[in-house]
Amino acid sequence: MIPVLATGLVLAGALILAGALVILGKLVRQLPAGTLRDRWYGMGAFIVIFLAGYLGYAALFWNRHAELVDLIVPAIFFFGACFVWLTAALSFRTTLDVMRISLLEKQSFTDGLTGLFNRRYLDRRLGEEVATARRYGRSLSVLMLDFDQFKQVNDRYGHRAGDAVLVTAGQILAGGLRETDLLARYGGEEFLVMAPHTPHGGAIELAERLRRRIEMHEFAHGEGGNLPTLRVTASFGVATFGEGTNTVEALITVADKNLYRAKGEGRNRVCASRPSATQENARGGEARATTAGAP
Repeated sequence: MIPVLATGLVLAGALILAGALVILGKLVRQLPAGTLRDRWYGMGAFIVIFLAGYLGYAALFWNRHAELVDLIVPAIFFFGACFVWLTAALSFRTTLDVMRISLLEKQSFTDGLTGLFNRRYLDRRLGEEVATARRYGRSLSVLMLDFDQFKQVNDRYGHRAGDAVLVTAGQILAGGLRETDLLARYGGEEFLVMAPHTPHGGAIELAERLRRRIEMHEFAHGEGGNLPTLRVTASFGVATFGEGTNTVEALITVADKNLYRAKGEGRNRVCASRPSATQENARGGEARATTAGAP
């Protein structure tokens, strides 16, 4: 009875280790290539070595366990395998939970279509930047843009083509910004750029640069090989932090009014309210760093 029990404990441990290897394989497939993934591969190699040791022990000491004390080592083998399996299972479960939480967090502040930040996240960040600008006297500008006559794109080419244009436009706009800038989809075909450390003149230059990037791009639409292209334009409204625009609501309101003024004056243009002389003098020395890769 004791020999059978001893061998059974060792072989059961070997099976548990094999199960841990299966779980470990699933875990590794969830991880991106890199150091962490390589370390888990190393963990798998150790388990393979342990598994070989278990099988070697079972073959070498087959029917050699005669007394109750001889069950100590097989029991250690068995419970050691249980520990390895439990470690792998908990690690896999934790990895899935972290990935799910990360996805939920990302979905809470990103736009489902374009992958850009959404209005909820924008409001939070803009509030933080306004508080910083107010406390330290730093420049802050907001650019609101809307694609001109975008309904015609949807009506003529379909909403899928319109969605594709918005996705590509988001990528084009992002390519003309610094890492410290924030681009968000404000709603529909409206986007908003928050540009910290950017005075009034720099904000107008940035808006003009982004406007040209949109105007010059040929947007592909449709399916298949040689896709037809279309061109769209955008109008921009600019607002800069200062007297009368020292709150989030005021910045958004002024930028929105300037946007609709740009629409009314012929579209495909930038409109901005002239800041006060005090504001220009206080922040005129700040220079906007040119984005690498921006035209």
